Amino acid sequence: MRADAVTPRALFDSKVQYEIPAFQRPYVWTEEDQWSPLWADVRRVAESYLDAMPDEDELEKVSPHFLGAVVIKEISNVAGDLARSSVIDGQQRMTTLQLLLDAAQLVVEEMGDTDDAEALQELVVNDSKRFRGTNRRFKLWPSRADREAFAAAMDASCHDWEAGHRIQQAHAFFQEEIREWSRNDERSENATERLSALTAVLSDRLFVVAINLSVLDDDQLIFETLNDRGTPLLAADLVKNWMFQQGETLAADVDLWAEKYWLEFDEEWWREQINQGRLLRSRIDIFLQYWLTMRTQEEVPTELVFKRFREHAKSRMLEADAATQFVQALRRDADTFRSFAEIGDQTAEGRFYRRVIEALELGATTPLLLWFVSDNHNVPRDQVETALASLESWVVRRTLLRRTTKDVNKMMVTLLKELDTAATQNSGASVRDFLADQSADSREWPTDHQMLAELPSVRLYGNVRQSRLRVILAAVESKLRDRRLEDVSLPDRLEVEHIMPRGWRSHWRASLRLEPGAEQERDQLIHTLGNLTLTTQPLNSALSNRPWTDEEARNVAPTGVDAGRGKRSMLNKFSILAINKAIVDEHPDEWLENDICARSAEITSLICQVWPRA
Repeated sequence: MRADAVTPRALFDSKVQYEIPAFQRPYVWTEEDQWSPLWADVRRVAESYLDAMPDEDELEKVSPHFLGAVVIKEISNVAGDLARSSVIDGQQRMTTLQLLLDAAQLVVEEMGDTDDAEALQELVVNDSKRFRGTNRRFKLWPSRADREAFAAAMDASCHDWEAGHRIQQAHAFFQEEIREWSRNDERSENATERLSALTAVLSDRLFVVAINLSVLDDDQLIFETLNDRGTPLLAADLVKNWMFQQGETLAADVDLWAEKYWLEFDEEWWREQINQGRLLRSRIDIFLQYWLTMRTQEEVPTELVFKRFREHAKSRMLEADAATQFVQALRRDADTFRSFAEIGDQTAEGRFYRRVIEALELGATTPLLLWFVSDNHNVPRDQVETALASLESWVVRRTLLRRTTKDVNKMMVTLLKELDTAATQNSGASVRDFLADQSADSREWPTDHQMLAELPSVRLYGNVRQSRLRVILAAVESKLRDRRLEDVSLPDRLEVEHIMPRGWRSHWRASLRLEPGAEQERDQLIHTLGNLTLTTQPLNSALSNRPWTDEEARNVAPTGVDAGRGKRSMLNKFSILAINKAIVDEHPDEWLENDICARSAEITSLICQVWPRA
């Protein structure tokens, strides 16, 4: 391994081509984080150069700008042909430097300075007849995802590529900045002089540390330990790098891998940072973590995703066909994972994903969901439904009784090991029986008896997130509609509302029993299941602390469009939900503590029907 500080002229002046391997991530640098700071640095050096012109001694004192490091490994160097090298690290920097050089060349050429334009062109194009019309004309050749956009940006005659691609945007950004700077710099009224200074700086006053690897150097180890300036590497980037290098070693068709199996992973959806507990992580890293848990039947800590992937994949990528099959299986499960966000509530997996993983925020159950719906396992439909319904019931019941879910990660691993020895046609029953057999406090599946005995008195509001209560009450609403054979979609964004308001002391004090502790009992009961319902946001705001009946409402003389209407009348007029109908129909005169208790028991019974236990 040899490291040298080199200028763009030293990197690009000869007939060379730097190839970005298939395993490298696509171009991700942005204006705010990289292009603008880079141009500011280049402009600063160019302006210092202008200030020093034409004094040669002063020009020598102009401080250069260091761009950072790149790691390259020679592929071939045959006399008379291109000297080809692979970019092991620093592909973002190398791509941006080529775009900057080409953008400057175009602007210089526009201004009619043929000598400087030619000097810059020699740094971006291998100008030999035998290279024209081929990708060998470029000094840099990106990975497949960026090739068309790069070629379109570097060829001034190409205007048909989508302007939204980041490579196109970067090229346009540098052109515009250079063009504007050349016309407006106060140091010189001569635009040609300013661009001549810029040409000199771009050619000989920028430096990169070029780390040249020998055939004996470990590319992967160096890639993992180097920090790339700019966008931090994801675990998935390390996985891709290692996996594609393995493929190249095995002479597998890694270009096919890149296009058919990995290209989608480089899209924004997969790389977007989303909440995982208290952390923000990319979807692809989250998927890999859950996928590895499913495959290895072991807990996979966040910080060990790459290490565990390498350990798992190594024995499965010993020859080209097996390696390709491994990548195919990964792609199939990734497609399944992505489909979770798109499927509706009509299927068992859709309901499970919406309720358990999204609303109840128990992503740790994802490995089991993946296992059951993976195309790689072909689980019978009835077993999928049995398994997911059982686990959903386990989660919901424990959530409502406020049982801990801290042991879920370990329990998923234990379940996956159980499934490894169970017959596929009985896999759902195996999950159901496993959950029913658990007796430890951290794993027990609460029975109907426990639910009916405990849940009516549990303070839910304030202790269980409203998003979780919303999904529970919405399921109860759907159950009530099923009884009427009604299939009506619920409005979006329903809110949890107290029937007897939290501010009951404003207009509900007259109904309070004159007994010691009555106020404390009411304060506890208003947050239990029987006093909670669903309404739209506008209705929720309108109900506020209103009295129950119209007569009471008229006495307190509320103002507004619905002045004189009690909470019961408002629910009757504006709510079509079945969960509210019984409240309105059966309680014309009052809503008191005994009504709350009775409704708590009733809804608990419905919950046991929606989420039955084996």
